Amino acid sequence: MPPLERLVARLSRGKLTASGILVPSLVLHTIGATSGEPRRTELMCVPDGNTFLVTGSNFARPQHPAWTVNLLRHPLADVDYRGTNIPVLACLVDDDEREAAWATIQRQWPGYRKYEAAAGRTLRIFRLMPRLRAGE
Repeated sequence: MPPLERLVARLSRGKLTASGILVPSLVLHTIGATSGEPRRTELMCVPDGNTFLVTGSNFARPQHPAWTVNLLRHPLADVDYRGTNIPVLACLVDDDEREAAWATIQRQWPGYRKYEAAAGRTLRIFRLMPRLRAGE
Protein backbone atom coordinates (compact mmCIF):
# COMPACT_ATOMS: atom_id res chain seq x y z
CA MET A 1 0.00 0.00 0.00
CA PRO A 2 2.81 2.55 0.67
CA PRO A 3 3.63 3.09 -3.05
CA LEU A 4 -0.05 3.71 -3.76
CA GLU A 5 -0.28 6.04 -0.72
CA ARG A 6 2.69 8.05 -2.02
CA LEU A 7 1.20 8.29 -5.51
CA VAL A 8 -2.21 9.45 -4.27
CA ALA A 9 -0.56 11.93 -1.88
CA ARG A 10 1.61 13.32 -4.67
CA LEU A 11 -1.25 13.63 -7.15
CA SER A 12 -3.53 15.29 -4.59
CA ARG A 13 -0.74 17.49 -3.20
CA GLY A 14 -1.03 15.72 0.17
CA LYS A 15 -4.76 16.24 0.59
CA LEU A 16 -5.97 12.66 0.02
CA THR A 17 -4.87 9.19 1.09
CA ALA A 18 -5.38 5.88 -0.69
CA SER A 19 -6.46 4.29 2.60
CA GLY A 20 -9.17 6.94 2.82
CA ILE A 21 -10.92 5.09 0.02
CA LEU A 22 -11.27 2.01 2.25
CA VAL A 23 -11.76 3.56 5.71
CA PRO A 24 -12.42 7.10 6.91
CA SER A 25 -9.01 8.72 7.11
CA LEU A 26 -7.49 12.14 7.47
CA VAL A 27 -4.07 13.72 7.26
CA LEU A 28 -3.14 15.46 10.50
CA HIS A 29 -0.80 18.45 10.30
CA THR A 30 0.82 19.26 13.65
CA ILE A 31 3.90 20.94 15.06
CA GLY A 32 6.57 18.68 16.57
CA ALA A 33 6.48 18.82 20.37
CA THR A 34 10.26 19.10 20.69
CA SER A 35 11.46 20.08 17.25
CA GLY A 36 8.86 22.75 16.48
CA GLU A 37 8.91 21.43 12.90
CA PRO A 38 5.77 20.72 10.87
CA ARG A 39 4.65 17.09 11.03
CA ARG A 40 2.22 15.16 8.81
CA THR A 41 0.51 11.94 9.91
CA GLU A 42 -2.09 9.83 8.11
CA LEU A 43 -4.69 8.51 10.55
CA MET A 44 -7.89 6.52 10.53
CA CYS A 45 -10.67 8.62 12.00
CA VAL A 46 -14.23 8.40 13.16
CA PRO A 47 -16.32 11.30 11.91
CA ASP A 48 -18.71 12.30 14.72
CA GLY A 49 -21.00 15.13 13.69
CA ASN A 50 -18.70 17.98 12.65
CA THR A 51 -15.80 16.59 14.73
CA PHE A 52 -13.39 13.68 14.32
CA LEU A 53 -12.23 11.10 16.85
CA VAL A 54 -8.67 9.81 16.47
CA THR A 55 -7.07 7.19 18.68
CA GLY A 56 -3.36 6.82 19.47
CA SER A 57 -3.24 3.03 19.18
CA ASN A 58 0.26 2.98 17.64
CA PHE A 59 -0.43 -0.56 16.38
CA ALA A 60 -0.71 -1.71 20.05
CA ARG A 61 2.88 -0.76 20.83
CA PRO A 62 3.59 0.11 24.49
CA GLN A 63 4.46 3.76 23.79
CA HIS A 64 2.13 6.55 22.73
CA PRO A 65 2.59 7.68 19.11
CA ALA A 66 4.50 10.93 18.60
CA TRP A 67 1.53 12.70 17.03
CA THR A 68 -0.34 12.47 20.36
CA VAL A 69 2.53 14.19 22.15
CA ASN A 70 2.51 16.87 19.44
CA LEU A 71 -1.22 17.51 19.99
CA LEU A 72 -0.80 17.71 23.76
CA ARG A 73 1.87 20.39 23.30
CA HIS A 74 0.33 22.14 20.27
CA PRO A 75 -3.45 21.50 20.16
CA LEU A 76 -4.05 23.86 17.21
CA ALA A 77 -3.67 21.73 14.11
CA ASP A 78 -5.07 21.19 10.63
CA VAL A 79 -6.56 18.15 8.97
CA ASP A 80 -7.09 17.28 5.35
CA TYR A 81 -10.31 15.33 5.03
CA ARG A 82 -11.81 14.35 1.68
CA GLY A 83 -9.79 17.02 -0.09
CA THR A 84 -10.68 19.84 2.31
CA ASN A 85 -8.26 21.47 4.75
CA ILE A 86 -9.91 22.08 8.13
CA PRO A 87 -8.28 23.96 11.02
CA VAL A 88 -8.98 22.08 14.26
CA LEU A 89 -8.54 22.26 18.00
CA ALA A 90 -7.47 18.90 19.45
CA CYS A 91 -8.97 18.05 22.84
CA LEU A 92 -7.88 14.97 24.75
CA VAL A 93 -11.02 13.03 25.62
CA ASP A 94 -11.36 13.07 29.40
CA ASP A 95 -12.53 10.26 31.65
CA ASP A 96 -16.14 11.55 31.65
CA GLU A 97 -16.42 11.29 27.85
CA ARG A 98 -14.16 8.28 27.35
CA GLU A 99 -16.77 5.49 27.35
CA ALA A 100 -19.05 7.41 24.99
CA ALA A 101 -16.10 8.03 22.64
CA TRP A 102 -15.21 4.33 22.68
CA ALA A 103 -18.83 3.42 21.91
CA THR A 104 -18.75 5.73 18.88
CA ILE A 105 -15.40 4.32 17.70
CA GLN A 106 -16.52 0.72 18.13
CA ARG A 107 -19.70 1.31 16.11
CA GLN A 108 -17.37 1.96 13.18
CA TRP A 109 -14.69 -0.58 14.09
CA PRO A 110 -15.98 -3.34 16.39
CA GLY A 111 -13.18 -4.79 18.49
CA TYR A 112 -10.89 -1.79 18.03
CA ARG A 113 -10.63 -1.32 21.79
CA LYS A 114 -8.64 -4.58 21.95
CA TYR A 115 -5.64 -2.44 20.94
CA GLU A 116 -5.80 -0.86 24.40
CA ALA A 117 -5.48 -4.23 26.17
CA ALA A 118 -2.77 -5.39 23.76
CA ALA A 119 -0.75 -2.18 24.26
CA GLY A 120 -1.03 -2.39 28.05
CA ARG A 121 -1.73 1.34 28.32
CA THR A 122 -4.67 3.72 28.16
CA LEU A 123 -4.92 4.86 24.57
CA ARG A 124 -5.17 8.59 24.04
CA ILE A 125 -8.33 9.60 22.20
CA PHE A 126 -8.60 13.10 20.76
CA ARG A 127 -11.65 14.93 19.52
CA LEU A 128 -10.64 17.24 16.67
CA MET A 129 -13.06 20.18 16.59
CA PRO A 130 -13.26 22.65 13.70
CA ARG A 131 -12.06 26.17 14.53
CA LEU A 132 -11.72 29.43 12.67
CA ARG A 133 -8.36 30.43 11.28
CA ALA A 134 -6.77 33.58 12.69
CA GLY A 135 -8.34 36.58 10.98
CA GLU A 136 -11.56 34.80 9.94
